[in-house]
Amino acid sequence: MFSAKVNIFLNCIIFVDNHSILVKLRFMVLNERDCRHEHVLHVGRQMMTAARTAPKGKGMDIIETALIEGEEIKLLSETILTMAAKNGLKFFLRDANNILSAECIVLIGTREQEHKLNCGHCGYSTCKERAEGVPCAINTIDVGIAIGSACATAADFRVDTRVMFSAGLAAQQLDWLHGCKMVMAIPVCAASKNPFFDR
Repeated sequence: MFSAKVNIFLNCIIFVDNHSILVKLRFMVLNERDCRHEHVLHVGRQMMTAARTAPKGKGMDIIETALIEGEEIKLLSETILTMAAKNGLKFFLRDANNILSAECIVLIGTREQEHKLNCGHCGYSTCKERAEGVPCAINTIDVGIAIGSACATAADFRVDTRVMFSAGLAAQQLDWLHGCKMVMAIPVCAASKNPFFDR
C-alpha cells in the first residue's frame, strides 16, 4: 500500500555575507492513488457548474443538479435493484452493480415548465393544447444540453463517465432533485479502463 504523503527533507547550505546558513527544505510526494477520490469529486463539482451554465431555452433556468457519493451510491444501487424486480429490465440489474464502481454520481434534472413557444415539438400544435403530464420538449432539450456540457467537462479532466437512464430514474424515485420530472445520472470515476462501457 502506498503512503498518502511522503515528506522529503533536503539540507542546503546558503552563504550570505560570508556566513553560512543551514536551510532545511521540505518536499512532499503525493501519490495519485491517494488524491484520486478528491480529484474526481472536484471534477463532479465542475460538471455541475457546466450543467448550470449550459445554454437553456429562453434563458429559463429550471435545471437542478446534485452530486452523491458513498452511502448514497449504495442506496441508489439498491433502489435500481428494487425497480428491476418490478419492471423486469435486465439492464437495470447490470447498472445497479455498475454504479458501485463510481467515485461519485452527478444527477441532472429539470422541472416541468412550458416555454409558451407553440413550437409543436411536444406533439401538440400549441402549448395550450398540450395535455397535462406531457413534458415540454424544450425542457427535455435543456437536460440534453446540460448533460453534454457536463460530460464534455469530465472529458477535459480525463475522467470516465456514462449517462444512465436507469440510475436517473431511481434518483427521481428517491426525490433527490425535488420537483424534477426528468432526471439522468452520470457516474464518474478515474480508472485505467472505463468500467461503465466494458461491462
